[in-house]
Amino acid sequence: MNGELRRADGSQLRVLVVDDETALAELVSMALRFEGWAVRCAADGVSAVREAKQFRPDAVVLDIMLPDLDGLEVLRRLRLDQPEVPVLFLTAKDAVEDRIAGLTVGGDDYVTKPFSVEELVLRVRSLLRRSNSVASATSSQLVVGELTLDEDSREVRRSGQEIQLTATEFELLRYLMRNPRRVLSKAQILDRVWEYDFGGQANIVELYISYLRKKIDAGREPMIHTMRGAGYVLRPTG
Repeated sequence: MNGELRRADGSQLRVLVVDDETALAELVSMALRFEGWAVRCAADGVSAVREAKQFRPDAVVLDIMLPDLDGLEVLRRLRLDQPEVPVLFLTAKDAVEDRIAGLTVGGDDYVTKPFSVEELVLRVRSLLRRSNSVASATSSQLVVGELTLDEDSREVRRSGQEIQLTATEFELLRYLMRNPRRVLSKAQILDRVWEYDFGGQANIVELYISYLRKKIDAGREPMIHTMRGAGYVLRPTG
């Protein structure tokens, strides 16, 4: 799994696949999920527009030939709600005028059926890299909601207000922020933050979580949550 492409807040990138050929949609979805991305499918144009509004994809793979609306009309409707979302057209037509039509109405790229799934994934990766939704590979800043952490300067801020952390608190927060919305067990946290097994001293995690909460969540809507019997999770507020 290639996990380096993520949203700016560290969460999974989202791709919407729109195709009425079920087998093809499942094959494409499987390949995209293997990249570490969240994927949803729609089999017709109306469903695609509805799904896009709810899912808020970072990229759309869109078949031009659909049973209700054609792909060009779907794209027009998508653009009304998400003007910047990159779209890769799938087309069984190889006529130059069809390709130009797709790109003229705002499509970003296209592949012609039959196509290589590997090529399609590369094209989607390229679109995501060029979009504003992807975290920069060279960025030293982690962002989860209103919380920011700069790995180079080691500055931490919530809603612009600087928060002073000890070295261990910083490493714990960095691990949580690299895994937003993911429940992390005490064993995982011990292994990644302290890098050795404390044996029966898992309560050190509880202790440092409490230290972190006093600095990150004090007087604010909490971002650090305890999942009883499972571990801890950092979530953006709102």
